[in-house]
Amino acid sequence: MRLRFKATHVVLAMLCIMYFITYVDRVNIGTAASEIQKELSLSNTQLGLVFSAFAYPYLLFQVIGGWVGDRFGPRQTLFWCGMIWAASTIMTGFVTGLVTLFIARVALGFGEGATFPTATRAMQYWTPATNRGFAQGLTHAFARLGNAITPPLIAALMAWLTWRGSFIALGLVSLLWGVVWALYFRNEPKDHPAITDAELASLPPRSADLRPQVPWEALLRRMWPVTLTYFCYGWSLWLYLNWLPLFFKNNYSLDIKNSALFASGVFFAGVVGDSLGGILSDRIFKKTGDVRFARLSVTVAGFAGAFLSLLPILFIHDITIVALCLSGGFFFAELVIGPMWSVPMDIAAKYSGTAAGLMNTGSALAAIVSPLVAGYVIDVTGNWYLPFLMSMGLLLLGGFSAFLMHPEQPFEEVGTAGIVQPVAVR
Repeated sequence: MRLRFKATHVVLAMLCIMYFITYVDRVNIGTAASEIQKELSLSNTQLGLVFSAFAYPYLLFQVIGGWVGDRFGPRQTLFWCGMIWAASTIMTGFVTGLVTLFIARVALGFGEGATFPTATRAMQYWTPATNRGFAQGLTHAFARLGNAITPPLIAALMAWLTWRGSFIALGLVSLLWGVVWALYFRNEPKDHPAITDAELASLPPRSADLRPQVPWEALLRRMWPVTLTYFCYGWSLWLYLNWLPLFFKNNYSLDIKNSALFASGVFFAGVVGDSLGGILSDRIFKKTGDVRFARLSVTVAGFAGAFLSLLPILFIHDITIVALCLSGGFFFAELVIGPMWSVPMDIAAKYSGTAAGLMNTGSALAAIVSPLVAGYVIDVTGNWYLPFLMSMGLLLLGGFSAFLMHPEQPFEEVGTAGIVQPVAVR
């Protein structure tokens, strides 16, 4: 009997692979940074500028990219995104100094800016409403798996191909994903040749308006607390992604291989946190029917757990204990992902790509500010723990701002004149 995979499962698997590849391509520079810094003679402040370069267009294209995904569909949008981020990754292998490295990282942010909001749009159509937390948690778990695998992977590729060759090889893999996505995916599940009637029946009903006009003012009012909360999460995320390998290497005088292994261990905790957060949120939703409680309970617990996990590193500097604390902090912070990425779909199903872009603008802004501040603080003070102390303050703010979110109040179209406004659905 021939094994048959459901089309919905294949699409989810392809999105998981995309999340994995995008994070490998965006965090690989953290592991290669020591060699790049030495070859190009960069200070920590300059390196922080390079780390943040990705985030400038990434910030800009969250909303624009989400709108493009809503308007033109995930098939075409993600294909072209894949081509751009693949080319920029390959280009990184040919940089000659600070300026060209900065440009390559800007191009990467341009290519990846629309990916997650557009992927949310794809999941909106291809995932049952009761499985949103699981789908978002699983895809982001693959992103964190990319984080975890990247340090030892890049260390191995650098030993084999040099740091330049490692970027070229990874860029070619990204090109391949983009081609396969365009060949397999369809914007409309009903148009896919492999989809079954049972799968279609389980998916959310579709709006007849395939290119909706976004109610910007109302959507911004509803999404700003979500954006703020996600900024607080993003501050810690980008501190981990950009500086963790160098934290272990420079603070404990480890070589690249061992610092990569320590960083990888911390990132693996995030894989578990991503998966578990989405599963918990969906189970609470199914059991209680209260979407706000399902999203907020896991989100607030994640922020609180991350804060408490990082507290000991302010007083105890043993490498094993610090690694465990950082792992615990990353695990709890990643619990936030599944419920948070479900919120844009809960609030604005018809505009889920744009809403997700508005939310991820918070993380994109954090991706600019967090590495710049961390690099400057380390250069000025020589203290590698102070950036994590600042991160703890943002975790507290995120836990409180989460209570301002209202995923239980979705948008509905009302009236007969095309006026759109948010309506609370009880």
